[in-house]
Amino acid sequence: MEDWLMRQRLLIGDEACRKLERSTVAVIGLGGVGGACVEALCRCGVGTLVLVDHDTVDLTNLNRQLIATRSTIGLQKTQACRQRVLDINPSCNVIRLDLFYGEDTWGQVFSKKPDYMIDCIDTVTAKLHLAVTCKEQKVPLLMCLGTGNRFDPSRFRIGDIGETAQSGGGCGLARVMRRELKKRGIIRQQVLYSTEPASKTVIADGETGRNAPGSISFCPPVAGYLLAGKAVQDLLVDSRE
Repeated sequence: MEDWLMRQRLLIGDEACRKLERSTVAVIGLGGVGGACVEALCRCGVGTLVLVDHDTVDLTNLNRQLIATRSTIGLQKTQACRQRVLDINPSCNVIRLDLFYGEDTWGQVFSKKPDYMIDCIDTVTAKLHLAVTCKEQKVPLLMCLGTGNRFDPSRFRIGDIGETAQSGGGCGLARVMRRELKKRGIIRQQVLYSTEPASKTVIADGETGRNAPGSISFCPPVAGYLLAGKAVQDLLVDSRE
């Protein structure tokens, strides 16, 4: 295959590219954030990607999820994401796990021996379980907090979860995660968060009886690309020429 990563080699060097090719990254949650994160990792030449999601592509995903097209509606998100990855880099080893991460399924994820874990999960209980398990298994974890109901992608930040107490825009998820992680002995955790206060949902979701988070095309993918950038930087510590 021709050297499709030539421009990247000019930036980070051959050894860094080889390190990425040897790396395994798991992304849990393949929505607007997770799907974009996977694509960025793929385009960096990460050798093995573990894709974890139990959901299917829906019509309402079209406004913000890179894996959502008219032709992928109804597919498992892991399937749609795998197809997209292999269309970019056929050499990538893509592992699909069609499951909801939790107490009963965590072993299937960690059995793939990821070098790095990226949490794009919506559910608090699953996020907490993943954080505790990553600590126990000594797997680096990067956690995404709330990106829904945000309109300004320039206000996303990556830092320690403690920063969100002062600059997290009053994010309810950040508040809960700070409290619950502390109870579990986790004081420091790298997270992506927004300094922008969450907007109020304009229209209630009549089907579910709750307010669905509002979203727009550019915010979730920006968050996903920031997560991928941080992951690659962490993986390449001491590897760049």
